[in-house]
Amino acid sequence: MAAAPTSPIRELLEPRARDVEGLPVARLLPQVRARSIGPYVFFDRMGPVQLAPGQGVDVGPHPHIGLATVTYLLEGTLVHRDSLGVEQRIEPGDVNWMRAGRGVVHSERSGDAERRHGARLHGLQLWAAHGVEEEDDEPSFQHVPGAELPRVVRGGSEVTLIAGRGFGVASPVEVGSLEQAFAVASLAAGEGLLLRVDDLHRERGVLAIDGEIDCASEGGTARLAAGRLAVLAEGVDVTLSAPAAGARVAILSGAPLAEPRHMRWNFVSSREDRILQAVARWREGRFPQVPGDDGEPLPMPD
Repeated sequence: MAAAPTSPIRELLEPRARDVEGLPVARLLPQVRARSIGPYVFFDRMGPVQLAPGQGVDVGPHPHIGLATVTYLLEGTLVHRDSLGVEQRIEPGDVNWMRAGRGVVHSERSGDAERRHGARLHGLQLWAAHGVEEEDDEPSFQHVPGAELPRVVRGGSEVTLIAGRGFGVASPVEVGSLEQAFAVASLAAGEGLLLRVDDLHRERGVLAIDGEIDCASEGGTARLAAGRLAVLAEGVDVTLSAPAAGARVAILSGAPLAEPRHMRWNFVSSREDRILQAVARWREGRFPQVPGDDGEPLPMPD
C-alpha cells in the first residue's frame, strides 16, 4: 500500500518580537520546534522600520566565536566595522560574510547621512555555524557586491543565491565546509517556483518576507503569512506561489548538523568549554578592539 502524500510544511514558526539596541526585530531561529535549519542557528528579521532624523542603529562592539554572520539588507544601509580593521558600508543586495572562527568583534551602525536625515531599514540577519574543524580558525571577512551574485530565472520568479550552492549555481561567498544555501526570490503574481529536492539540501526553510505565499506539494497546500517561517517537509518537492500579488521569500537550506551546537549570547560552539572561555575573555576585556569605533562595548548579559 502506497504511503500517503506528505504535506509541504513540517513546522510553522511564529516570529518573536525583540528589541536590539532600539531596533525592532522578529526572531525566527532558534525556537523549541526548530533549533536550526542546516547550519543556520540564528535568524532575525530587522524592521521594516522608519528611523526619524537624529535616530540611528547603534549596535556597539560585541564578540562572536564559532559562526559566520551575514546582514543582508533589503532597504537602507549600515556601516560594519570589525577587529580585523575592516570598515564596510552595507548596501541593499550586497553580502558581508564575517567568519568569526576563534574570535572576532564587530559593530553595526547607521551612517552619518542616514542618522542626520532619517532612513528606512529592513533586512535579514543570520548566523551559520562553522564546521567543527573550523571553529578555531582565524577570523576573516568577505564583501561581495550584489551584482556579482548568481541569479536564476524560472518562469515568473527570479532567485538570487546569496551564499552556498543551490538551484544549479554557486555563490562566490566562501562559506566553509558545511553544505548550505541562502537565497532570496521574487515571485510574480500567479507564478510558481518549484523547489525540487535536488535544488537544495535536506533541511529547508522559507520565510515570507512580504506578501502571502502558498506552499504546495502532492500532500496539499498551506498558506504562509508574511513574516512567518516554514520548515519544509524533507524529501518533498514544494511549489511556492504568490496567490494575490507579487511576493518576496527568503530560502535557507543545509545538511543537518552532525554535532549539536551550544549557544550563549553571541557565541556558538560544538564544545561548551569554548563558550565558557569566550565568556571569560569578553568579561575580562581580552577580545581585540574595533578600530574606528570607540563606543561602549555591549555588556555580557547575566
